[in-house]
Amino acid sequence: MSQDKDQLRRFVFDQLPVHGRLVNLNASLKAVMDLHPYPEPVRELLGQAMVASVLLAATLKFHGQLTLQLQGDGDVKMLVVQCTDELSLRGLARYEPNLKGKSFLELVGKGRMLVTLETGNADNRYQGIVPLEGDSLAQCLDTYFYTSEQLPTRFWLASGQATAAGMLLQQLPHGAAVGDEDAWPRLNMLAGTLTDPELLELSDRELLLRLFHEEDVRMFEPRRVTFSCLCTRDRVEDVLKMLGEEEVGEVLSEKGQLEVHCEFCNKPYRFDEVDTARLFATGMGGGSSSVH
Repeated sequence: MSQDKDQLRRFVFDQLPVHGRLVNLNASLKAVMDLHPYPEPVRELLGQAMVASVLLAATLKFHGQLTLQLQGDGDVKMLVVQCTDELSLRGLARYEPNLKGKSFLELVGKGRMLVTLETGNADNRYQGIVPLEGDSLAQCLDTYFYTSEQLPTRFWLASGQATAAGMLLQQLPHGAAVGDEDAWPRLNMLAGTLTDPELLELSDRELLLRLFHEEDVRMFEPRRVTFSCLCTRDRVEDVLKMLGEEEVGEVLSEKGQLEVHCEFCNKPYRFDEVDTARLFATGMGGGSSSVH
């Protein structure tokens, strides 16, 4: 069993215009899955999406957050994973109670995948959108990079009961014209022999040796990955203000106390009459109902 727990590791091929990253999730995966009783197919898809979000967020060159979102008409209506530049992540999935299928296409149906990059500044926001096409989330991500980033990139993703893992290979910009022109197809062919059990069970060093033992591969020190939720009481208060004083007051009159749970981490936020009186003392808004 792999000893690489909750970490991301970058590796490069010396003298070749290709680099890669490996991700292993254990405790952070458990933290997300323990919060909701997801059926096995949903657990597997969410685990793969968590790995993918870390692989993507590792490319951020600024202080911010990456959101990977799947929206479709299949049994999984929505799946969201968020990962910061510091590699703290959280995720959730909404699904039909009676799953009709287990494959990727059966779970997500027809829809789209969104990758959003954002900083604290609302003006600095980028979003890429591709159709949910292909037999796996990895294939959708391959398509995303082909259409949005114009960088030859391949993903391998796997998720089990206690571990999720992934690998990314990427040709560096203008890399095909530098050094070994056959490097990209050759490394892709070698990586294509990787199996899910190997991805989940081998250590980083063992995996790279197994795939690329004839190549000069250099690994870098790993970065830690953690589960962390971004919810705060202030954010919940903003949502209550959007709901409006009248609607909040009706709930208080019926139950005597308002309790809101974060969709990601299930943390409860409680408000009584004194809290809500203070909340609406300076005015109110109207609208939405989701809490993050």
